[in-house]
Amino acid sequence: MKRSEINNAIRQATACFERHHWTLPPRPRWDVTDMGLGDFPSYGLVLVNLCEEEEYCEKLMYARQNQKTPAHCHKMKKEDIIARNGVLAVQLWAGHPHKVADGTPFTVQINGEEQEVKSGEVVRLEPGHRITLVPGVYHEFWPETDECVIGEVSTKNDDLTDNFFVSEDIGRYPEVEEDEPPVVKLLSDQ
Repeated sequence: MKRSEINNAIRQATACFERHHWTLPPRPRWDVTDMGLGDFPSYGLVLVNLCEEEEYCEKLMYARQNQKTPAHCHKMKKEDIIARNGVLAVQLWAGHPHKVADGTPFTVQINGEEQEVKSGEVVRLEPGHRITLVPGVYHEFWPETDECVIGEVSTKNDDLTDNFFVSEDIGRYPEVEEDEPPVVKLLSDQ
C-alpha cells in the first residue's frame, strides 16, 4: 500500500469516528491493511487498538461499503464483533470453508443468545448488535452501509500468529510504499 492511501484511510476513519462521537484514547495504536492483496477498496480495514492487555483487547475498526475482511479464524482468540454504527454483514463457517459443507448447522451467540446458523450463512448486525466468535469459527465481514464503525472485544490478541486466512495470498500487514510522510505511526511501522 502507498503511505498516501494509508493516510487517507486514517483521515476517513477519524472523520467517521468523530461524526459518531467516538473519542479515541491518547496515543491510539493504528493499523491499516489491504491484507497484502493490493486492493484496499475491496479488501481492507482500518483498526485502532484501544486496549491491549495480557488477558483481553479492545479494537475499534472502520470499513467502507463492500470492503471485505476475508475469511479467517483464530485458534486462540475468542471475540465479540459489534456493529457500532452502520450495518455489518458477517459470513460464518463452522470450520474451514473448503472442508465444511455449506449448510452444516452450528451454534453461535448473537446478542448474548445462542442461535443456530448454517455454514456459509450471512448474519446481518444492526447498530449495537454483536456476535460472539469462538476459536475455529471462520468469518468474513463487510459493511452493507456506506461505512461502518466496528467494535471488537476479545481475549488476548496476537495478529502475527493467530490469524488463519482461507487464502494463502493474504498477509496480515501490507508492505508500505513511502510516497508521503505518515500522519500516524502504524503497529507495523514499529
